[in-house]
Amino acid sequence: MGSSDRARRAAKQHARARHAQRMADGVDARSLDANGVAARLWATATDYSYGQKKVAAGEAAFLADADDRQLGLAVAGVFDRALNFLWPSGWLPYDLVQVVRRECDDFATGLVVDVIAADMTRYAEATIHERWRDQLRQIEARSWWRHDRQHFEQWLARHILTREEGLEVAIVALATLMALPKLPLILPLPGASTGTDAPAGVGVDQKVLAKVRGLLAKAESTEFPEEAEALSAKAQELMSRHAFERALLDADDHVPQTASSRRVWLDTPYVGAKAQLVAAVAAANRSRGVVYEKIGFIALIGADLDLEITELLSTSLLLQATRAMVAAGAGVDTRSRTYRQSFLLAYATRIGQRLRAAAEESDDHTADDRLLPVLADREQAVEELFEELYPTTVKKSYTVGSAAGWEAGTAAADQADIGLNRQKLTPTR
Repeated sequence: MGSSDRARRAAKQHARARHAQRMADGVDARSLDANGVAARLWATATDYSYGQKKVAAGEAAFLADADDRQLGLAVAGVFDRALNFLWPSGWLPYDLVQVVRRECDDFATGLVVDVIAADMTRYAEATIHERWRDQLRQIEARSWWRHDRQHFEQWLARHILTREEGLEVAIVALATLMALPKLPLILPLPGASTGTDAPAGVGVDQKVLAKVRGLLAKAESTEFPEEAEALSAKAQELMSRHAFERALLDADDHVPQTASSRRVWLDTPYVGAKAQLVAAVAAANRSRGVVYEKIGFIALIGADLDLEITELLSTSLLLQATRAMVAAGAGVDTRSRTYRQSFLLAYATRIGQRLRAAAEESDDHTADDRLLPVLADREQAVEELFEELYPTTVKKSYTVGSAAGWEAGTAAADQADIGLNRQKLTPTR
């Protein structure tokens, strides 16, 4: 029997022992009302979040005997309480799902999606910010359950879980949410949106973005480098032209320049190194980034259209970097963490250099005097929002432990297609 099997058996024995002790002490879960059950769930999740992992199985075994209705009300209540704390603390629906997916199992992730969907039913759609609604669609948060019965009961049946199993999932998910730190508030809370939250003049053309995403998808899937380069260059040209023309329209219409923030979640491992690549792309697109390495994302601050460009180009470059890293050499060292960390850091550094050089050589932004005030106002808006959201930041350095990884990463970045071999754009009106 493996160590994991022994651990599970020991946990169950411990849970049964605690349950028997409670019964001997005269404590009966069936006598608890919803508030009593919720209090025990909250206390157990708190203990779990502080490292007392064994308590989850024991409390789940005990509370499994609670009344159906009281148990369902209690589970819904503790998650409502958690969300009522997390939304004002800056967390968004997609953020919570990403954290739970990384820390817990699929059952916990599905449960959190459901409680988010239930929470959103309290608000009129018009009072939920458009980006909130986009995230709710992205995580597929919808009320699939019947509302004449408790959600928890139906969730157990849907996933073929016993009460004890489902309660342990709920405790672990709740503990994960309770341990999250406070983040900057970057969007209006549900119920507070007025339907006019989008800055005037952003003008992000969704048709253009759809074309760009399609081009990049083809570039990333093709096996022919020349075709990938042509597709990526076309995508970059479309976005650059769109951004250029949008700035000219803003100048003519005297549109105030604004900035916003969004979060880009990064796959593990090497989150820090990957974040450096995104930050390099952001800097080249007049945006700034703050890395939350332990959580797993980078926060970007910039004009909406610049952030769209940053996300699209970063996604493509991250894929190119990963492919190049895996393909680099056949030696044992190329598979080590030190090598790959160094590779990605070098790749990010070199991409940043290439993008900065391209920006300095480009004269697109000086082709029309109308652009200069717009770009200056946009830069000021970005700096002001950055200072508001992140008044204190600390620069972090990374150690390069593999010279071979650094050299290979630099070489790969030199070969990466960043779409710079395009024809110079002419301002149009």
